Amino acid sequence: MTEQGGTCAIPGDHHDTAACEHISRMLARISDKWTLLVVRTLGNGPRRFNALRREVGEISQKMLASTLRDLEENGFVSRTVTPVTPPQVEYALTPLGKEFLCPVRGLAEWVVANAERIDAARASYAERRAGE
Repeated sequence: MTEQGGTCAIPGDHHDTAACEHISRMLARISDKWTLLVVRTLGNGPRRFNALRREVGEISQKMLASTLRDLEENGFVSRTVTPVTPPQVEYALTPLGKEFLCPVRGLAEWVVANAERIDAARASYAERRAGE
């Protein structure tokens, strides 16, 4: 068995390398900045592309389109096209995406609750580095 550098599906269970690899791939796909922000925004309800882009912030059109494709591919987001001229496209969280919203919100709440501690740790680190 190949060691995964401490990554395993169940703590203490180092036998399921395939599960570890799958977890690693999914975490890489879902834990980036834009994915989390898009999911959080869609948690407030369906959005059209430009409305989503305005609410998410400084995301480029290309990055938003790419993020939405990845989320759709992995089953977190649905894309609905209304056949009018010009076509209207709306994005919404699927049931899987709504489940994912729970840990996303939990992570956001944790960051807010610990922001001062994180800032203090960064300042302390910067001081130590400056003194080297």
